[in-house]
Amino acid sequence: MFRKRNLVMDLWRRVDLGDVEALISRGLWSRAMSTHSKSALPVADNADMDDKQTGMFSLAGELASLVEESSHVDDTKPRRSRMELKRSLELRLKKRVKEQYTDGKYSDLLKKVIARPETLRDAYDCIRLNSNVSIAERNGTVAFDSIAEELSSGVFDVTSNTFSLAARDKTKEVLVLPSVALKVVQEAIRIVLEVVFSPQFSKISHSCRSGRGRASALKYISNNMSHSDWCFFLSLEKKVDVSVFENLLSVMEEKIEDSGLSILLRSMFEARVLNLEFGGFPKGHGLPQEGVLSRVLMNIYLDRFDHEFYRISMRHEALDLDSNTDEDKPGSKLRSWFRRQAGEQDLKSIPEKDIALRVYCCRFMDEIFFSVSGPEKAAVDIRSEAIGFLRNSLHLDITDETDPSPCEATSGLRVLGTLVRKNVRESPAGKAVHKLKEKVRLFALQKEEAWTLGTVRIGKKWLGHGLKKVKESEIKGLADSNSTLSQISCHRKAGMETDHWYKVLLRIWMEDVLRTSADRSEEFILSKHVVEPALPQELRDAFYKFQSSAAAYVSSETGKVEALLPSPLSHERPNFFGDVVAPTKAIRKRLFRYGLVTTDGYARTNSMLILQDTAQIIDWFSGLVRRWVIWYGGCSNFDEIKGLIDNQVRKSCIRTLASKYRIHEDKIEKRLDVELSTIPSAEDIEQEIQHEKLDSPAFDKDEHLSYGISNSGLCLLSLARIVSESRSCNCFVIGCAMAAPAVYTLHAMERQKFPGWKTGFSVCIHPSLNGRRIGLCKQHLKDLYIGHISLQAIDFGGWR
Repeated sequence: MFRKRNLVMDLWRRVDLGDVEALISRGLWSRAMSTHSKSALPVADNADMDDKQTGMFSLAGELASLVEESSHVDDTKPRRSRMELKRSLELRLKKRVKEQYTDGKYSDLLKKVIARPETLRDAYDCIRLNSNVSIAERNGTVAFDSIAEELSSGVFDVTSNTFSLAARDKTKEVLVLPSVALKVVQEAIRIVLEVVFSPQFSKISHSCRSGRGRASALKYISNNMSHSDWCFFLSLEKKVDVSVFENLLSVMEEKIEDSGLSILLRSMFEARVLNLEFGGFPKGHGLPQEGVLSRVLMNIYLDRFDHEFYRISMRHEALDLDSNTDEDKPGSKLRSWFRRQAGEQDLKSIPEKDIALRVYCCRFMDEIFFSVSGPEKAAVDIRSEAIGFLRNSLHLDITDETDPSPCEATSGLRVLGTLVRKNVRESPAGKAVHKLKEKVRLFALQKEEAWTLGTVRIGKKWLGHGLKKVKESEIKGLADSNSTLSQISCHRKAGMETDHWYKVLLRIWMEDVLRTSADRSEEFILSKHVVEPALPQELRDAFYKFQSSAAAYVSSETGKVEALLPSPLSHERPNFFGDVVAPTKAIRKRLFRYGLVTTDGYARTNSMLILQDTAQIIDWFSGLVRRWVIWYGGCSNFDEIKGLIDNQVRKSCIRTLASKYRIHEDKIEKRLDVELSTIPSAEDIEQEIQHEKLDSPAFDKDEHLSYGISNSGLCLLSLARIVSESRSCNCFVIGCAMAAPAVYTLHAMERQKFPGWKTGFSVCIHPSLNGRRIGLCKQHLKDLYIGHISLQAIDFGGWR
């Protein structure tokens, strides 16, 4: 029975659904079905019996049931993610751009592609998808037809579609931002330019192209650093002036023949609304001062350097590789071709080198990393040639001019906000030895902590006992001149109460001890200066003998075991690997700056978040944890990040909520146990990483589509006021028509010097945005905290 049903299913797959729909529309299908049903009515019972006996199915019945099933299947199709929708919109625009390709150039892109209402509407939908706004509903706030007509006729006024914000500090810096209409035009131009120029971009460019981004750049750097000898990093800096912009237009004119587009871009440059700047702030972090066209224009301009790097690297590599060949052995034709392309005439002057030279380069926007496998002189020459081309041909400045450093000796190189270094991979036997050493060290540390806790507890009891005795005897009964209380009794003022005198003078004595002690904690004084001198000498000697024996075992015994291991052969090189390290030191500083910890590193209440709702406070902290898990999940020191999440971020969230409701931390943790589960503990972080990998759609991980969102840092907002009917406010997110229940104040907490560390927070918000008030609906406030949108999705001109 099932075999024949499968035959029917196979027959149905061969039937064109369009033909069936045509039959249905003409009524032929219903007539055929009615004829079949009429002929089947007299023998319905017999037919059912025959079907049961023979297992035969009616073809018409099967087809009818399959039509009904197909309608249900369409309803249960999974909804496409917003990045899948964005990709489909960009592919639709790509087809329109390809139609304008003739004779090796793209022509009339402004009039025939950009200045079309459907193109502008698709660009606006891309902006709304970046803002996590549904594109199912049509928004009538943007007049696409009038904008398209103005672009076609060349009367579109760029200046009237901009607004400026000035900083309120001493710098008085001005930031010019586009209106929604101009932002739609810029988005359409961005998609068009990426369709034209992306196919020719070099593979060393990881500037958020399809399949390439920050994650792929770090992976490439760590892999190549494992077999490199020298490395250096170049960060560019230049505020785009007229000469750089004209060079950029000349590069674009090699592929595009459209004077109207050049005029439009030049008017944006003159209005200072392009916001194209080399250096100054990290790119791709969703900062409002990064223009919509900044990514594609920077890649177009620096593509000349990418191709120049191939000429430099191939010349050095080809010369070095031929140096190992014998004189009688014919050289490679490919290497000779590379030499001719590089313009080398004297091929006899070959450096003496026994190993092959390899050059690696990775560029992410305006940050460039180099690593060289070979002599130091080659690394210095390559660096000088790269800097010379950037300065002389591209007219760009270099912020960091340090010499190439050896990969093995350096403590690490700051690349894309993280630390990259070269380490030696241990053998399994070596790992076992170090694991044993770590166990012994941890055991000794546990005993030391237990000793300290015990002595501190005894010291606190000593304080209470001393105060009790002082109250009972009023110091007269303590005639022992050698006792500690007698030594400090001479400082008692006349008329001072006993308990007050005891506390004040004891604190003075402890401060005097603190001046001569390296450890400035009160627990240390109680343990080392009060309790330990009173303990039996045998007990103290036994404890310190155990600690010294454990330290000696860790240092000597592990060395003896390592000596017994088989030593590697002299000609074998160590197994190196590239290690990516999270900047935990910089992260701790930002936790203090944002008010999550004290100066001593203990979790504290965040006063700026305390007025917000409970869900919003938890979303803010969980957004920080989510960024750390995604960005640093593969780092070698991720255990330190786990400790920060468990001991500082989670506790700071609990203490903020406890201060909000004025109840104990244990009670708030039990009451909000389900809500606090979004901030995982150290034990649950590994599961959180796996869930993040499985739950995220494939296109959401593409940094080309999620540029400015996937690497956006967490910003700090404080509640300014609750919206009332008399002072209504809508959400400032572009494309959102929801009413904002509250208005928030944006705080620019830091401005890191470029290049800076990637800490999970917004590192460089423009000073003109500090203190600006924005209205946000609950959904987009959560999206901003969690990291589903960035500050680029907000229209800061809503109240201008």
